[in-house]
Amino acid sequence: MKDIELNDPYTTPYRGIYAICDSNSDYAEIIEHTNCYGGASWSKFHYSHSPLIIKTRSIGNMIRYSVKTGTSTLELKPSQAAAGIEAVVVKGEEVHITYAGLGGGGVGATRCRAFAQGVLCCNYTESGGGRAAKGTIVVPKRERVLIGIDDTDTREEGATWTLTHNMAKELDCNESVYLSHSLVQLFPVSTKTQNCVSTVLEFGCVNDDAKQELLESIKAALLKYSVSDETGMVVLSDFDAKKMNDYSKQCRSRELTKEYALQSAKDNGIEIWLDGNGIIGSLAALAWFARPDESVIMDAQL
Repeated sequence: MKDIELNDPYTTPYRGIYAICDSNSDYAEIIEHTNCYGGASWSKFHYSHSPLIIKTRSIGNMIRYSVKTGTSTLELKPSQAAAGIEAVVVKGEEVHITYAGLGGGGVGATRCRAFAQGVLCCNYTESGGGRAAKGTIVVPKRERVLIGIDDTDTREEGATWTLTHNMAKELDCNESVYLSHSLVQLFPVSTKTQNCVSTVLEFGCVNDDAKQELLESIKAALLKYSVSDETGMVVLSDFDAKKMNDYSKQCRSRELTKEYALQSAKDNGIEIWLDGNGIIGSLAALAWFARPDESVIMDAQL
């Protein structure tokens, strides 16, 4: 028998909590990186009843809450709506998120979230047992940065999805947190290496300096490790990528030209960091950020 010593048996800290905001701070996406998916799934179900919540979804061990910013009144009910997000308030470069919960949900709403990576400061009430509890955490306001990459390999060696993930993992930090990675199935063009798949990386950056350093580092890594002369790298900094939906649909249904891709990038304000033929697939990948289960299916709908 092994004697278990637990320093804090009733706290399971989240790995990280991040807030992505739109340009007007009217909407946000709260992204919670959990160490206990079972507990996070319980929260996902109960939080979905909160008035501020627009949509909830899970990707791997991250739970994402699309929210309208502001404050609300929660009507907590045991077993039915036992926890929720009460407020999401943007103050300058910070986002203040208030959680509330009953019993074990109160523990999650307070201590478990207070000690997550990325939390600047917090305050919370006592929790556990049969009590109701409330806690507010403060996290940096982040901008979503999407990076489309394609054509880093040849018929002899390489794989774009592995290279992009390994780069992103190495660059993951509090200032530029690595949020998601999606492989995007494209139309099988004549110049394809094998499977005709591009990749989009999603990061949350706290400021322009962090974003610039991130992008310069990715470009340098691509130039160092890509085995293709036609690598494409494009960047979109925005809350969503809906403006690239039509282009992506076209790229997944027929063969496009590089000239058309360049014009599409210009028309939609997409930054081109590497302009090889891979920009055709790189642009198509942007619309599929944080949708890895669907992006691999050719006929999936945006």
